[in-house]
Amino acid sequence: MSWLNALFGRREPTSREIAKNRLQLVLVQDRVNMSPHLLQTLKDELISVISKYVEIDEENMEVTFTQSKRQSRLTADIPVIGARTER
Repeated sequence: MSWLNALFGRREPTSREIAKNRLQLVLVQDRVNMSPHLLQTLKDELISVISKYVEIDEENMEVTFTQSKRQSRLTADIPVIGARTER
């Protein structure tokens, strides 16, 4: 399957890219004074609330902080599988 990924431009991130992303996350967490535990709690609560309304792929959900010169940004990338039936 790796040749299909190469054909369609999909690739695994390099260890350099992973390390860079982790460092950026640590720096942003430090700037907004948020511990890794608090970030995980935030992610768990987002999953809980959003799951009430739509079915989501929790394993592939990503919650990240980014920092620009003017602002910090919390971004949640949440793959939606489908709508929940009414309770």
